[in-house]
Amino acid sequence: MSQYRSPELPSPAASPATVIRNDVDLAGIPAGAWDALAQGHPLQSHAFLCALHATGCAAPATGWRPCYLTAWRGDTLTGALPLYAKTHSYGEYVFDWAWADAFRRHGRRYYPKLVAAIPFTPAPGPRLVARDDATRGALLERALDMLNPHDRSADPRYSSLHVLFSTPEEAAVCAHAGMIVRHGVQFEWRNPGHRDFDDYLAAFNHDKRKKVKQERRRLAEAGVVFRRLTGSDIAAADWAFFYNCYESTYTAHHSTPYLSLAFFTRIAASMPDNLLLVIGEHGGQPLCAALDIFDGATLWGRYWGTTAYVPGLHFEACYYQAIEFCIERRIARFAGGAQGVHKLARGLMPVTTCSAHAIADPDFAAAIADFCARERADVAHAVDELEAASPFKEA
Repeated sequence: MSQYRSPELPSPAASPATVIRNDVDLAGIPAGAWDALAQGHPLQSHAFLCALHATGCAAPATGWRPCYLTAWRGDTLTGALPLYAKTHSYGEYVFDWAWADAFRRHGRRYYPKLVAAIPFTPAPGPRLVARDDATRGALLERALDMLNPHDRSADPRYSSLHVLFSTPEEAAVCAHAGMIVRHGVQFEWRNPGHRDFDDYLAAFNHDKRKKVKQERRRLAEAGVVFRRLTGSDIAAADWAFFYNCYESTYTAHHSTPYLSLAFFTRIAASMPDNLLLVIGEHGGQPLCAALDIFDGATLWGRYWGTTAYVPGLHFEACYYQAIEFCIERRIARFAGGAQGVHKLARGLMPVTTCSAHAIADPDFAAAIADFCARERADVAHAVDELEAASPFKEA
């Protein structure tokens, strides 16, 4: 398609033996080969993605049809792009509902579209996972070719390609290929090597430090205590309680949970060493639960819920317990996710996220590019304002 150009490949001679395929099911790829490409990222691991597919959470029946692109040299997997054909925009967290509505109002079809993402997981990371830049470029080129309206013989026509929560480096490659870059804001905590939670709070200004201490003291005085469980220490009863909390939270917001108990049970068996479950209790009875996923460098805050409202409970279960865990394990980064300016007062600072979008219709592509340019300026301004409100002394 003329408006998109192939990324520059640093070594044209490096890729002739590479074959890009769209007919290989993830379950048929050895876990070790896939995880080597994913570089140990638990949210992009073979176990995590297969759990989404095998339990029906990310499947054609739910509007997520896997159509992964994989790169091979002989029998060796050298690259991959986790790609889905989508018939809606749920579970993505880079919101394009207004784009879909504009297509509809002009009598055009937005769905199906192509989405390169980890379903239901707004965690930045590499999407074009490959051994070299030439293979990454070949994967992106093939994905863009799937939008070509002149080639109707091999693939159905898709309105667009969306590479969500990519790395900044990947976003730059996508931009060079003619894609539109979109920015968002999330919140992260960084660990410079704190000895304990008090040492961490010592970096706060007086008012913010006092507020955090008050929140934690009030919960303790109310008799709420917390357990942090990892791996095989998480019992079946703990998972059942967590899922009840998770499901209840969606119900309270008049929504339906994306993930099933079967999904959580599966990752409990297939990747237990990457799971942290925080359970808050009162009078010996469970009160709330928060599930985080971690590796040696990063902890990702994921899901939470409670059976009763208690002031400060959310902050303790989702932030303070996670930060204490990171300090104890010497984990450098806690990714707290999007939304919630309240995270700033707990020491999670704003970071800019990237996604990239290719729109097959040139008129809509121009309008969306203009919108994203203005949005990027707004995001930069918002990050500046949030950084100015930092709770730390040096700010």
